Amino acid sequence: MPLWANLRLPPFSQAALRVVQLASKENLQLHELSELISSDPALASEVLTIVNSLVYAPRFPIASILQAIAVMGANHLQGLCLMVGVRGYLGKSLHYPTIRALWRHNLATAAVAEQLASTGFMDRDIAFTCGLMHDLGRMAFAVVKPLEYAEMLGRQVGPSASILEPEREFFGRDHCQLGAQLVRDWRLPEEFESIVAQHHEERDPAAPWGMVELIQLSCRMADSIGFAAFAGCQCPVFDDLVAELPTRERKVFHLDMETLAAEVARKIAAIEAL
Repeated sequence: MPLWANLRLPPFSQAALRVVQLASKENLQLHELSELISSDPALASEVLTIVNSLVYAPRFPIASILQAIAVMGANHLQGLCLMVGVRGYLGKSLHYPTIRALWRHNLATAAVAEQLASTGFMDRDIAFTCGLMHDLGRMAFAVVKPLEYAEMLGRQVGPSASILEPEREFFGRDHCQLGAQLVRDWRLPEEFESIVAQHHEERDPAAPWGMVELIQLSCRMADSIGFAAFAGCQCPVFDDLVAELPTRERKVFHLDMETLAAEVARKIAAIEAL
């Protein structure tokens, strides 16, 4: 019987999951979203701390969740709540350097996706949330078996997708399969399922450019600028990844590798300092 069949995941923040569900509704009521976040004092406090931190450096103090939604937007608050939820979910497993590197890769992917989305005229906030979502299955592995998963990552050499087979051998499934299952089990918006399930699939250059393609590229670009998912990861060349952008997006993507890496590092450092 696969190992995964005998394991139980610890509970994820129900408030954070509900925010992700609610913020995706077309007829979203901002007061409803504000009340939901505020109903969990720990979540509300951490969200306000992040909003008022050097991550965003607002021009004036933001005192309430409703005010934060008005300033940041509902889609961005969705991503922030998910970030708080995932970090809390990882908990003590972040003490392992390899798991912490995985978390930083996740944040870097979200930050890169946010940058790339602006060149493709996509929603930056949704791209940020999708970047956070893409390694949901890895986060679950890191929570249930942190030592074993850290050792697995530490032994791994090769491209980022090379971890899939060792995961299947040990857990009975890989992190893409598990992430898709969690999207369904946690009743998250179904569009996230393709993000977590397909982000390591080989991309068809002729396929229409959409969110899945953006996250695939963002994941690889995060590796290339110094935020690899594991130490032995064979990282692609940054300029080669930029060349994969559609012509229109490539023309307006103006950040070189050093600039993008510095921006991502600054954001991650500010988050880790909270």
